[in-house]
Amino acid sequence: MSDKDQDQKAAKFYGLGKTAVFASKKDPRFSYIMYVPPCVGDGEKVDLLVAVHGTSRTSFLDFRDGYAEFGHWNKVAILCPLFPIGVLGDDERSGYKYMKEGDIRYDQVVLDMVDEVAGKYGQDWSTFAMFGFSGGGHYTHRFAILHPRKLWAACIGSPGSVTLLDPAKKWWVGLDGIKEQFGITFDKEALARVPVQIVVGDADLETWEITHKPGGRYYMEGANDAGGTRPERARALAESFRAAGVDVTLNLVPNMAHDRMKAVPYVQEFLAKTLAKRRKG
Repeated sequence: MSDKDQDQKAAKFYGLGKTAVFASKKDPRFSYIMYVPPCVGDGEKVDLLVAVHGTSRTSFLDFRDGYAEFGHWNKVAILCPLFPIGVLGDDERSGYKYMKEGDIRYDQVVLDMVDEVAGKYGQDWSTFAMFGFSGGGHYTHRFAILHPRKLWAACIGSPGSVTLLDPAKKWWVGLDGIKEQFGITFDKEALARVPVQIVVGDADLETWEITHKPGGRYYMEGANDAGGTRPERARALAESFRAAGVDVTLNLVPNMAHDRMKAVPYVQEFLAKTLAKRRKG
């Protein structure tokens, strides 16, 4: 087998279906895995779902595998970024949830990954869907606030803390300061065009990890005002988005605690309906 033939075989073996782990070319501190429907190898065009892990990071693999069958039958590639704990050497777990940490802009990290894989697979992924659970739910709704024009759907799973669309409250609790922080002006009209799902278990009631206390890294005035529990904060987020004209589907799942994989069927159903409408034009 020639070197060229070997490279082509390796590209298919490691780059189609459930892929190997790849370092981001733009910033190798961050990695990603994918599920790529085999039809992409024949030049077929597919849509993209970016699935963002929670604090433990292990769900980046769970989501790739958990959405693989959905991706196969619905012709959707799945991109799962990995944001390691302590990427700046300080053991920080939550920087990515708030979109900015030191010199890192986590929204741009994902946009760079999407550009990379779109070029690699010959796809138009100028817009994509995003799902995240727990810490990934933090990330997803803040990404939607900053980049609504990049999304054809946003599925927000059980975020611990939420950013409400309140221009009178400082970022991250509200929108005041996003221009200074990110160089972005909030686009209310664009966000209103994004179908949004918020999914949380009605038994997801642990508060030890989501209650902000004075002296904490992300504590600020109003940090706990959206509610004491994840369901309360999810409702507050839904109400805030709806008040801005966003079409929000709120799934309060009976008897579900903080279980990311139990949320997946609800997300798949929402995405399948959204895809059907999208593909009808």
